[in-house]
Amino acid sequence: METIDITLPRSEPAGRAEVRHETQKFAEAAIANSKRQGLLLAVRARWVALAVTAVTIPIINPHWDVLYYVAMIIPFAAIGWAQRKVGRAGRSGPELFLMFCDLALMTFLVVVPNPFTADWPLGMQFRFNTFSYFYIFLATATLAYSWRTVVAMGFWTAGLWAIGVAWIYFQPETHAALIERVRAAIGGDHRMFDILNPSEVGIGARFQEVIIFLIVALTLALAVRRANALLISHAGIERERTNLARYFSPNVVEQLSQNDEPLKQVRTQNVAVLFADIVGFTAYSDGRSPMEVIGTLRQFHERMECEVFRHDGTLDKYLGDGLMATFGTPFTGDADAGNALRCAQAMIGSIGELNRERENRGEPPIRLSIGLHYGQVVLGDIGLNRLEFAVIGTAVNAASRLEALTREYGCAMVASDELVQRARAETGSSNADFALLVEQSPRSIRGLEQPVGIWTRENDASA
Repeated sequence: METIDITLPRSEPAGRAEVRHETQKFAEAAIANSKRQGLLLAVRARWVALAVTAVTIPIINPHWDVLYYVAMIIPFAAIGWAQRKVGRAGRSGPELFLMFCDLALMTFLVVVPNPFTADWPLGMQFRFNTFSYFYIFLATATLAYSWRTVVAMGFWTAGLWAIGVAWIYFQPETHAALIERVRAAIGGDHRMFDILNPSEVGIGARFQEVIIFLIVALTLALAVRRANALLISHAGIERERTNLARYFSPNVVEQLSQNDEPLKQVRTQNVAVLFADIVGFTAYSDGRSPMEVIGTLRQFHERMECEVFRHDGTLDKYLGDGLMATFGTPFTGDADAGNALRCAQAMIGSIGELNRERENRGEPPIRLSIGLHYGQVVLGDIGLNRLEFAVIGTAVNAASRLEALTREYGCAMVASDELVQRARAETGSSNADFALLVEQSPRSIRGLEQPVGIWTRENDASA
């Protein structure tokens, strides 16, 4: 018997390091792409938030002195623009510096009195709930940065805010007369006085702001970490789907991704097997440059692979200047034999088109040979550490030997009667599928007990 195998991506012991390395590369590429998209989205969100802030501040506080804060929106927008320019995947010192500048500037605006505002006690700086603006930076950070950066932003904010509060707290007391008037109006209610005292910093309230901000930052960091883990997992899945797509047609890949049955389950089933080869390729290669030879092979394989996948086949293996494909693996269908037959005829037509192009370029034509058979094979994984999905059986050998008969008959395709009759019985077949086939006398095929009825098809006139 002839064994043809497909190596599928698996996390087996001997290949775990390699698989992890490949998955990591895919994940890093996915995260880098996500970072670029997230950073662009974060900058746009920042600009929208700043625009909304610029409009709402004068509405909430309709006084001329608020224009100071509206003007300070410009450096925040500039920092966002700079972050977009220097942003990249992985650690970036300039990005972290710009983030710190964001928070430092915000702290400065919240803590240091507006120079155009009337002479108020410093404690009044904390009466306008300006700390809530820090949440805008925290929210936009989750769109573009890692969970560690979100955590760092939380602690940076807490530290800067603590410094700002301490600075005001240790400033010498001013407006003593105003404070005494408030005390006299309130009387002996010390709690009410602490609330209404215009110079009161409110250490408890400031501490509460920081604690809540840290809780929110850590929660968002956890969400970002979870999202990154899902992204890495998705990148690994996409990598596996990409590897499967090298062998299986897109619809089969979709079935494999939704199927819980392991491919390593050994089973027997009837499939159609196709072998395709370039006749006389060894002689063609003699005297030609490696680049010309490889270029011809790429043209040939590209067209053959396209037809295999277009007809719901599985690309089993490239065999130098040929290939093997199966129809009905890993799962059988309603038109496996018919798909194989239509694929073979489409291959002949595709090579005819390629030869017309080659003729226009002054290149020699390619002669294609195809063998087709339908029969029982054994499917399953073989190997111990490095598992391979193998298609084994006399049907494989028979298809290969039928392909070799094309030289004897001087034709493009030899198909077994088993495949042709099976294709006739399948739904979806039409007379056009068999119009160009010529029935030949049965032939003995090594490996098969009984002579095999065969059908041939000539090359296209242009091929």
